[in-house]
Amino acid sequence: MALKDKVALITGSSRGIGAAIAKLFAQHEAKVVVHGRDLAALAAVRADIERAGGRAIEVAGDLTRLSDIEGMRSRVEETLGPIDVLVANAGKSYTRPGLPLEETTEDGWRASIEGTLTATFLTLKAILPSMKRRRTGSIITISSAAARRPHPASPMPYAAAKAAMELMTQSLAAQAGPYNIRVNCIAPETILTETNERTIPDAQKATLVETHPIRRLGTPDDVARAALFLASEDAGWISGVVLDVAGGAVLVR
Repeated sequence: MALKDKVALITGSSRGIGAAIAKLFAQHEAKVVVHGRDLAALAAVRADIERAGGRAIEVAGDLTRLSDIEGMRSRVEETLGPIDVLVANAGKSYTRPGLPLEETTEDGWRASIEGTLTATFLTLKAILPSMKRRRTGSIITISSAAARRPHPASPMPYAAAKAAMELMTQSLAAQAGPYNIRVNCIAPETILTETNERTIPDAQKATLVETHPIRRLGTPDDVARAALFLASEDAGWISGVVLDVAGGAVLVR
């Protein structure tokens, strides 16, 4: 199995993309750590993993507080061992799509940067030293198609945070490579998470489908399969890439 006995922490895995990654990793025999703020949702993800014969534990913590992340890391190490695979998935937009820059509040800007970029930076800062000491590890950050090309409907602070995350990922790949640590990024386009299934009107979904050369919208499993590949030794000589899981909608020259 691709991740047999690897300890994998997936932040923001109580639902959606993170939950799909956690479940797929567990199917491939990773020891999975699910993280989030909704304790009931976390318990449900853990229960799904255990019913399928996998192993998982839950952790909770504020990713904008380094002390919280270090506490989570300590608990994981005491329970399962050192973290081999990190998927830094947590993050969201705190401003509405298409909001003009001059109408974006300072609070909305700061929340988007803190909750997405700073949270990822602090997660990497807490987990990386152990990987360096052991000279092994695979790190995956989760960006967005919003960071890959400008669009007037994108939430600007979120897009800026995700674009900065991509450069941070590639800079870290250059720094960590000599320690045998691979660092990659996945940039999904529109993904039919539970929330998007519920909130995007059917007519808008049909319009969005037409913007993708592959005529469908993405699923959490599409992203999970990409994460499994990047986390595994099948991608053993791949580092510093931003992989567009976007149905061909993002074509980078």
